[in-house]
This record gives sequence, C-alpha cells and structure tokens, in this order.
Amino acid sequence: MDFTTIYNVHYDRVFHVSFSLIRDRQLAEDNVQETFIKAYKKLDSLQESDKVGAWLCVIATRTAIDFIRREKKIGGCPMELDVLDSLGKEARHNVAAEVEAKLLKELLDEKMEDFTIEDKKLLVLKMEKGLKEREIAKALEMNPATVKSKIHRARRKLKERMAVELSA
Repeated sequence: MDFTTIYNVHYDRVFHVSFSLIRDRQLAEDNVQETFIKAYKKLDSLQESDKVGAWLCVIATRTAIDFIRREKKIGGCPMELDVLDSLGKEARHNVAAEVEAKLLKELLDEKMEDFTIEDKKLLVLKMEKGLKEREIAKALEMNPATVKSKIHRARRKLKERMAVELSA
C-alpha cells in the first residue's frame, strides 16, 4: 500500500472527523497530520486494506479526544465544545436574517427622514428598544395615552409609506 495514495484519498474524511470534534481549522489540520504520522508508524499492523478509511477515522477521533483532554487540563479551551458548537450554528443561521434586518432598518430610516424628532424617538423606543408605551411615557415624561396615540399615528404614516414602496 502506497502511503501517499492513502493520504490523498483519505485526507478530507480525516479532516472532517478532526474538525467536527475540535472546531478549529488549524488545530484540526494539526490533528490530521498527527493522525497520519501515527498511521504511518502502525501501517504494518493494518490487516485489512479495504478498511483503511475507518481505521484512520478511529485514529483521528482518538487523537482529537486526547488533544481536547490535554487542552482542558492546561486550560487552553475557554468554552465547552457544545457552547462552541451552538455559536457556530447560530452564526450560520442568523447571517441572512441580520442582513435582511439591516436593509429593512435602512429602508425604514429613509422613509422616516421627514418625521418629527419626537415621532422618530417614539418609534425607535417602541420598535428597536422594545419598550412599552408606559415605559416610553415615563422616560419622556409624557402622558401614556399621548404616547400611545402618537406611536399609532407615526406607525400608520410609516406603514402607508412602506405600502407605496412595496407596491412600486
């Protein structure tokens, strides 16, 4: 068995296994190299050549687990792996939503350019900050009923402008 061929054929699979456990590209590449070094040293102990891929994946998994244990012991891993896992998933899912939200905010800001400062302030406190009318009234020292009616009017005006924008 030619080791260069084994390396070329199975590199991606071993990297995937390493990365799925370590969650860091450079460290996963180090783990892949360590895996292939161990495999090269023990190549003569492999009995079934058709199971090379599975054998390499087992070595990669065990090497990655050893690495993670070593890092935890010396305090090099600041977060638990499941936390890191969830951060990656959230980032992937929220990118499109964040871009959409930013574009929508820019559009809303454009449509509110000629609104009074008070109307802008009321809408920002209500829509962006998520405050209730009562809280806005207290913060701006206004009557809650006045705040409610002004927000209603400003929203209606904004909705009309957005309807014109979206229909165009």
